[in-house]
Amino acid sequence: MRGPTDTRIDPSVLDWLDGGPTPERPVLRAAVKASLAAVAAAAPGHSVEVRVPPFGAVQCVSGPRHGRGTPPNVVEADPRTWLELVTGRTAWEAAVQRGALTASGIRSGEVARLLPVHQKG
Repeated sequence: MRGPTDTRIDPSVLDWLDGGPTPERPVLRAAVKASLAAVAAAAPGHSVEVRVPPFGAVQCVSGPRHGRGTPPNVVEADPRTWLELVTGRTAWEAAVQRGALTASGIRSGEVARLLPVHQKG
């Protein structure tokens, strides 16, 4: 795996994560998609699927490709939790413990090592 890829996130999203007003849906969608793309670029492959409904999903982490149906290694979070993870505002373990992040399969934890991906500024 390569190291994390930096990505910029709209300041209104960062304000929201810090307790401000909710940004418009297209802004949230763009932040989620950019951060998912950064994770996929940092660890290309098809072993783990990262899902952030309703905005996107990517496959990443090198290894065996899954066939039809649900992949054996899945990470899923709501948009706020995902953006908290990619900006370093919350830890992987904390998100799992509060039930905001699910990570199934033996390879799903590899995504944790790719976070955060956000470059401040």
